Amino acid sequence: MSSFESRKSTSTTIKNSRPRRTDAEDFLEKLVGKITFAKVIRSTRVGDDLSQQDFAQKLGISKQHLCDIEKGRKTVSPARAWAWANKLGYHPKQWAELALQDLVDKEGLKGVTVRLDVA
Repeated sequence: MSSFESRKSTSTTIKNSRPRRTDAEDFLEKLVGKITFAKVIRSTRVGDDLSQQDFAQKLGISKQHLCDIEKGRKTVSPARAWAWANKLGYHPKQWAELALQDLVDKEGLKGVTVRLDVA
């Protein structure tokens, strides 16, 4: 069982209305556009000054798979995003939310925003 699945209480809220955003989120979106899992995973790698090969090895995937994720050609499951965040020392809730949002966006569900509530 993954660490994502072992959480005692996790609920997903999907709303058609836009949830309250922080000033930081608004600033980042103005600066770089919509925040996606692909952008976060790439910025994490670049910020850690790692090649795709080294970062992919850290995550346990191929360099090509990492490239596809970074370019938005492939999505990542929330469970995998959660596990990677834990492994790398980042906030798993945020990474899982972004992974879920990418899946929702890929399905073309306009105006749907994903927020996780983790107890």
